[in-house]
Amino acid sequence: MIQIFSTFEHSTNLELAITSLEKNGINKENIFAVPLTNRKTERRLFDSIHNADGISLISTGTMLGTAFAVIGASVGFKLAWGPIYWGLIGTFGGFLLGFLIDLFYYKVIKRKKRLLRGKNSVVILIVECEEKQGDVVEDILWHHFALGTARIVS
Repeated sequence: MIQIFSTFEHSTNLELAITSLEKNGINKENIFAVPLTNRKTERRLFDSIHNADGISLISTGTMLGTAFAVIGASVGFKLAWGPIYWGLIGTFGGFLLGFLIDLFYYKVIKRKKRLLRGKNSVVILIVECEEKQGDVVEDILWHHFALGTARIVS
């Protein structure tokens, strides 16, 4: 006996795959589907030392801070406080503007895109069958758009 593990998005393709398996001689008792639950909490925007998701809220801020510092220092030669103060003001102003742009982008725009796409849950399908049926079962699973498969010989 072997076990074939596969993952599917929760859709009609999963139901069609199960029906096809039953038509090809796999008993209902040998098919096991486990739906995974989605994350219920929103992702945190600020990373900790132990958890980072690859989203940086300071990258745009550092780019705009650098650009505004150069512009502020250049214009500062003609202004009363001089190039150093205006360069620092440009740095902080550009960084704050870039940070707020990234914060708005990830909190509002990206969230709307995630809500529009929807969160598709994933289902793990476990099929226990004879070793000679393994290739047929895998072909059926791939034909019905499995995300991935694995075979374990027991």
